[in-house]
Amino acid sequence: MELQQTIEAAWENREMLKEENVQSAILEVIEKLDKGLLRVAEPVDDQWKVNNWVKKAVVLYFPISKMQTIEVGPFEFHDKIPLKKDYASQGVRVVPHAIARHGSFLEKGVIMMPSYVNVGAWVGSGTMIDTWATVGSCGQIGRNVHLSGGVGIGGVLEPLQATPTIVEDDCFIGSRSIIVEGVRIRKEAVIGAGVTLTKSTHIIDVSGTEPIKYKGEVPERSVVIPGSYSKEFSAGTYNVNCALIIGKRKESTDKKVSLNDALREHNVAV
Repeated sequence: MELQQTIEAAWENREMLKEENVQSAILEVIEKLDKGLLRVAEPVDDQWKVNNWVKKAVVLYFPISKMQTIEVGPFEFHDKIPLKKDYASQGVRVVPHAIARHGSFLEKGVIMMPSYVNVGAWVGSGTMIDTWATVGSCGQIGRNVHLSGGVGIGGVLEPLQATPTIVEDDCFIGSRSIIVEGVRIRKEAVIGAGVTLTKSTHIIDVSGTEPIKYKGEVPERSVVIPGSYSKEFSAGTYNVNCALIIGKRKESTDKKVSLNDALREHNVAV
């Protein structure tokens, strides 16, 4: 509680950032994020609770940090935030040139191909972050998730009330898909290649006799592909991108078999 009060006070009065105890409080929050002792957002029952004061600490971390040269073998970086370290003790596999910033948390069993995880993010065990995939600031990625090549999980620091982009347990996100603006992908969903989801994207379930529309959320076990719908503009009628739910992934204790069945049944590209 004392830590939170210090962060809240500094948020309202930026002059406090000059004080040593305030800087120490901010650094303590970042350290706790790095170790998984705090989260920017956490599941509570069927909803996600955003810890706004933790997001404030992440934002305040930048003005108190100084630019520094970071040398890793022959490589050189120039940044305010150090890189994450000591992967072996954390049980995380990191393939060159994968990068995670200090203040992100990778649970034991995470595999990072050449990819990027930003500050404030949380990634669960058994998750594969494939080549050139990115997890933006404060992104929340569940356990046993596969982020395929080139997937972009958007970051969100402000507005503070905004929920981070969330991919829940056992999801599969297909190549070059983009999920941003706090969209929530519920458990075991399969997102086909090239799907773009924002808060305003129409997500339309076309698996039944009548379409069902969603925004900002993909229901559990949904199989999703790119689509479009016609919209009237002053200059005429044009097609607008959307996402189509074409079926449900079968419930199965073997998630890999369930996933492969869904891909075959619905002919989804990944």
